[in-house]
Amino acid sequence: MTALAKLTSVELKLLVREPGAMFALLIPLFILVVFGSSIEPGDTVLVPMSLAIAVGLVGLYLMPTTLATYRERGILRRLSTTPVRPGSMLVVQLILQLVLVVAACGLLLTVAGTVLGARLPGAALPALVTFLLGTAALFAIGLLIAALAPNGRAANGIGVLLYFPMAFLAGLMQPVDQMPAILASIGRYTPLGAFRQALQDVWAGGSPSLLLWGVLAAYAVIISVAAARLFRWE
Repeated sequence: MTALAKLTSVELKLLVREPGAMFALLIPLFILVVFGSSIEPGDTVLVPMSLAIAVGLVGLYLMPTTLATYRERGILRRLSTTPVRPGSMLVVQLILQLVLVVAACGLLLTVAGTVLGARLPGAALPALVTFLLGTAALFAIGLLIAALAPNGRAANGIGVLLYFPMAFLAGLMQPVDQMPAILASIGRYTPLGAFRQALQDVWAGGSPSLLLWGVLAAYAVIISVAAARLFRWE
């Protein structure tokens, strides 16, 4: 087994044991099940909301906390003296966090479609593109948090402080139509808000918003570049 394969295997085992990973899986599922009992058959709001929550928890909370903790403990610095470079750890973490997001969203879609009888999108490609762009944007923010946070606790705190205002503006805590118009307009173009709205548009059977796709892509590219420039390995 190569050094990279060993690293992936070890990191996968650590991720499975991580309480935050279970938190990211179960909280969106809990929300879906609790509120799913009262939704109408053609509802296009709850499932996109649950998916956005799942991706947001991983991207803004779990991933930056893990990476900042590794830097704090000197793990990234020690890797520089082994055949496995620190960059490999970053790649492995991104892949595993993406796998976790896919698992969480797959679980949500399975429960929504089979248990709750909720509506699923008819067009798979727009839904997939929206999912990838939204995940890229939120992961980019997570990388920036990891780049700036001095330690794991700080990354955790920054992630929480960002997540809840973004979730509120995105309409994940209350329906957008019950929010003040100016807040709803602002929230639509936040990373989490653009992601939720684009998902909801696809779920409703409409054409995906190219503007929202562009917003998500811009967040992903610009914030990723900033994170790469600011990231410190030790």
